Amino acid sequence: MIARQLIQEEVLPLLFTETVSQALVRMDDYKVSHFPVVDQGFFQGVVVEKELLGLADISQPISPELIHYEDFYINDDQIVYDLLALVNKQKLSIIPVIDAENHYLGCITISSLLGFLAHSLSADSPGGVIVLEVSEVDYSLTEIANIIESNNAKILNVLLVSGFDSTRLTVIIKVNLINISFILRTFDRYKYNVWASFGEDIGQEDMKENYDSLMNYLKM
Repeated sequence: MIARQLIQEEVLPLLFTETVSQALVRMDDYKVSHFPVVDQGFFQGVVVEKELLGLADISQPISPELIHYEDFYINDDQIVYDLLALVNKQKLSIIPVIDAENHYLGCITISSLLGFLAHSLSADSPGGVIVLEVSEVDYSLTEIANIIESNNAKILNVLLVSGFDSTRLTVIIKVNLINISFILRTFDRYKYNVWASFGEDIGQEDMKENYDSLMNYLKM
């Protein structure tokens, strides 16, 4: 998936003929804290809500001095990993997309990006989740897949999470079965450390406790 495929065309950019007050209204309408500025079809940069709110006169027109350009856009042919890196680096709430000639093509909203990620991660698909903790040297997706498929299940998605100063990996696997008890027992036979699991084979209280523990771990 590349950036141009996620563009939300209904997001109209700001023009230099518009005022700071109009920019703030537009940001409030879209519930974002950044907004693109375009001149004659060419991308000029973005304005930032907190900076505009600090101005004494919000009736003034948008000027080049209020605009940020570098690292506040993405090229239309860049992949989604570049997009996620940019959002994380700049904490963007909306991402302008441009072509090689600096033409403004549209924006990607956080909601559309989250929708794409939810679909990619099979968030809406029924299934169980297994969280393994393995060392980097022992990690083998082939072996993990074989264990799961030997129990007549399919992997819907795999996420890897590694700590900055750790040689351990957290492997989060979503499978197409709700009842994952047979898979868990197979992992146990292969001496895998099953850190958490989410399926119909465990009670609601245990599931909530495991989920909360996982979220706390991922925030570290």
